[in-house]
Amino acid sequence: MDLAKKVIYQVYTKSFKDSNGDGLGDLPGVIEKIPYLAQLGVDMIWLNPFYPSPQHDNGYDVADYCAIDPRFGSMEDFEHLVQVCQQHKIDIMMDMVFNHTSTDHEWFQKALAGDETYQDYYYLRPAKEDGSLPTNWDSKFGGPAWARFGETELYYLHLYDVTQADLNWHNPQVRLELQKVLNFWLTKGVKGFRFDVLNVIGKSPVLIDSQEPGSAQEKSLYTDTPIVHQWIKEMNQASFGQRDDIITVGEMSSTNVLNGVQYSNPSEKELSMIFSFHHLKVDYQDGEKWSNPAFDFLQLKAILDEWQRGMSDGQGWNALFLNNHDQPRSNSRFGDPDHYPFETQTMLAQTIQFLRGTPYIYQGEEIGMTNPDFAEIDLYDDVETHNNYQLLLAKGVSPAEAMSIIQAKSRDTSRTPMQWDDSPHAGFTQGQPWLSVAPNYPQINVERELSQGHIFNYYQNLIRLRKEYDVIAYGTYRGLLLEHPQVMAYVREIKDQQLLVLSHFYPGTIRLTLPSEFIDRSAKKLIGNGPLMALNSEIELAPYETVAFYFNEQA
Repeated sequence: MDLAKKVIYQVYTKSFKDSNGDGLGDLPGVIEKIPYLAQLGVDMIWLNPFYPSPQHDNGYDVADYCAIDPRFGSMEDFEHLVQVCQQHKIDIMMDMVFNHTSTDHEWFQKALAGDETYQDYYYLRPAKEDGSLPTNWDSKFGGPAWARFGETELYYLHLYDVTQADLNWHNPQVRLELQKVLNFWLTKGVKGFRFDVLNVIGKSPVLIDSQEPGSAQEKSLYTDTPIVHQWIKEMNQASFGQRDDIITVGEMSSTNVLNGVQYSNPSEKELSMIFSFHHLKVDYQDGEKWSNPAFDFLQLKAILDEWQRGMSDGQGWNALFLNNHDQPRSNSRFGDPDHYPFETQTMLAQTIQFLRGTPYIYQGEEIGMTNPDFAEIDLYDDVETHNNYQLLLAKGVSPAEAMSIIQAKSRDTSRTPMQWDDSPHAGFTQGQPWLSVAPNYPQINVERELSQGHIFNYYQNLIRLRKEYDVIAYGTYRGLLLEHPQVMAYVREIKDQQLLVLSHFYPGTIRLTLPSEFIDRSAKKLIGNGPLMALNSEIELAPYETVAFYFNEQA
């Protein structure tokens, strides 16, 4: 298995393709579009959860880990999907939500019914002597992180939605059950696992108050604790680690480089790679997601540089991404898709995909899908969005300003249905979609992109080049021009080969003085989205232009 040459495509099943007109994407819809993904050139698809779920958090509230929710299809559909993917040389990565279960899960229901065995599957605690909640922790979705456990005097911990009860990993039986889940899907032909919020499983057996609710200090009480590494190693050895053809990635909230290395260094026998998110918080005002300042470009560069160097030095491995189902569309966030749709999307794609790591493409970015900018809160479905809209209003933010923040930061910005063509609902469904389609679908859709666009083809070339050039897959990383206010630049190197990547993140034209090491050398333009063809001591970059030059001293 060669991690470095693989490219993974994220399918948000619920929004990808609806085959039966009920308004929800489903597994037969995914099957129908596998040839399209094969045409793009990806090696693996990561499927967001389609397990039985009440859908309070879009499937991340799992009620049964080893079944298919009928609204998404059947186990026979999944087995057919595996076969079709194999025919197209595409592997499948499943999404594992192991920090918590739905309160509808059989384990939680048995616990509620009084079964002490299953009560120990969760964090159940009595109120404090003064009657207050067991700790003062905040839920990441807003409000307290504790809810009353049925009719008892106990409370259960939920770091996320109130319907998502945190699992007690200190109980060996819980860990055994989750290992069985992984082995169940391995027998179905799955070749990858993405672990949701995995680094918060390590809560202490004794839970204490935070000094400042909702702060970084509070998160440190349950994030990246040493026992997390121990439990991941155990899970590795009991399931996917027994095979050498399985890819794993952990979603690591608020982690640091040191832990990132340990999670992903092959010698640690934990995971193949990790998602870190610090680079996607550069448009948070004072660390607050629900705000809408201009993004801090120098901070974006500094964070990417820190993780590239740190993970490389420690033999860790990055998952490379700017988009997913929890993030706004990167072209709406970091560029200008209205005036420079091709340049913005391809610049961002090339910048991230030519770094050291494994690239992830989120559905729709390969055709330039954007944030939908819905004008009414009722058009948003996401529980986190609605909670924080109310919190913004409660803080005195005007409804208009609150909506502008929601338009920029809601998780639903990237969850709108995939835009296949210009027919009603963008060809996603014959029925009423669960979430409205972005209004620009007549202009931005797969059919139009394949017939007259250039973004999809650019993505194909980025994927092809990663497979053809070892310097992209395996080369070291070195940052350049780190203080430049508009250009991100870096070098990838292996043996006698170098790749110089230059990306202009702003409109307007800019003149750039190149480091002398790249002057008077034979360079081949490998790929670019603008007019620059050759290197001189001074070059000019067009709006949102990106370019990669290849040097080979042996050629």
